[in-house]
Amino acid sequence: MSVKELMKTPPCSDMSLSNYLWNDKPDENKWADCVHCGMCLESCPTYELTGQEQHSPRGRVHLIKSVAEGKLEVNEQFMDPVYACLDCRACTTACPADVDVGGLIEEARGQIRQAMPLKGWKGMVSKTFLEGLFPHPNRLNALGGVLKFYQKSGAQTLVRKTGLINVMPRHLVEMEAIMPEIKQSVRQKYKNQKVIKANGETKHEVSILTGCVMDVMFGEINDSTINVLTRNGNDVVIPENQTCCGALHVHSGDREMGRKLAKQNIEAFKDSDKVIVNAAGCGCMMKDYPELFHEDPEWRAEAEEFSAKVKDISKYLHDTGYERPKAELKTRITYHDACHLAHGQGVRQEPRDLLLKIPGVEMVHMPNADRCCGSAGIYNITNPEMAGAVLENKMQNVPEDVEMISMGNPGCMLQMAMGVKKYGKNQQVVHTVQLLDWAYQKEDEERGRA
Repeated sequence: MSVKELMKTPPCSDMSLSNYLWNDKPDENKWADCVHCGMCLESCPTYELTGQEQHSPRGRVHLIKSVAEGKLEVNEQFMDPVYACLDCRACTTACPADVDVGGLIEEARGQIRQAMPLKGWKGMVSKTFLEGLFPHPNRLNALGGVLKFYQKSGAQTLVRKTGLINVMPRHLVEMEAIMPEIKQSVRQKYKNQKVIKANGETKHEVSILTGCVMDVMFGEINDSTINVLTRNGNDVVIPENQTCCGALHVHSGDREMGRKLAKQNIEAFKDSDKVIVNAAGCGCMMKDYPELFHEDPEWRAEAEEFSAKVKDISKYLHDTGYERPKAELKTRITYHDACHLAHGQGVRQEPRDLLLKIPGVEMVHMPNADRCCGSAGIYNITNPEMAGAVLENKMQNVPEDVEMISMGNPGCMLQMAMGVKKYGKNQQVVHTVQLLDWAYQKEDEERGRA
């Protein structure tokens, strides 16, 4: 008998006493296996920093269960530890019973947001960005145009030199300092092209999620993803009606908007055999779509069929085979495990294998590589002090003698770039698929010269 089976106990809460008053309540089966053994404690960044039980995974599970049993109210005291969670899923990896703490946290946040809707400036910001911007590609592209003008026109230099930038909170100033150069999004680049054909023989046809922030701020990563896929015999489709994955909405407690976006993506990718994702947070969210519909059997079945199609780019290449580059990059790198790739999707070795097969790449082990960097969606905006402390711990583990830090998530890239700048380091922060693309490009250049 497995450890999980030995520890499993049947749900016994009296849900008639529950202080969760809306549908889509935290699932009793998710906490039934938790015996408060404490094996999750060392994995939790917030518990490590605070030493407080309510900021530990088992403490949060206990609070969520207590509300269901009518012992606690959904109020500020309950909200604080639930929203202080990074939702990094490291506790589930550490748990011998696989308790889905992340799922419980997200369901509890949904109840909190219905009981305590955001008001004032927080409500305005949430409505403007999460509802009015991220789900709308055309508006995002317009924002990208504004940011590009800000960078190219000299406005950015002026704002920095005059000190106007300092009217923003410090953590936003730090983010502005490492904002990547805005380039053309792939949705704009390929807007008149239904299928981007493979180089040579077509082996597979795949669709890609372009993402919201990814396509606007990291268009070159989407470009590298397409280059690598077509290089390896894949026809690439960019479904026109796809939208934001909904991760930021679900993490914030807006599960209804999360379901709306999930339905749109399920429909947009209905004819796709494989959905390739290069952002760990997006991939994890899309694989979790069935959980959003746990009270809707019809859509849950659709979501399960969809989630089975979702593959991280590194895992897809690793599993289907790819051309090993011949050109040398000659660089020393270290690898950071994005939480929602390692803990959320179980993808750990595949990206490392891709990197190690690039000639000239030397990989240096990063201690605690799967420890959260503090990005966690928009956690570094909503909880800047805790995110900053988590980042400081992370940067202490970055080896000094490396030139690059590779990873598979845009939020982590921004956070780690901020850490590199803040702590006086000089590593370049890159996406794993970029390195593969650069090796291919160098190979083509060398072949052309020959």
